[in-house]
Amino acid sequence: MEADRSNTAIARIEAALARIEAAPVKTVGADAELATLRARHAQLRGAVQGSLEELDQLIDGAAG
Repeated sequence: MEADRSNTAIARIEAALARIEAAPVKTVGADAELATLRARHAQLRGAVQGSLEELDQLIDGAAG
């Protein structure tokens, strides 16, 4: 059950990234900014995934 929630959260993050990537870029230096945002997204996604996995382990440990 918790794995489903984790997968749902990751899917939502990926959908948001897809919308961001599909949005038109109209500013100067947008390529560099987009690269920075992509790197930050990857970092945040890894942190969220790690936190969700840790929570799953804690819940499994508490359940028995």
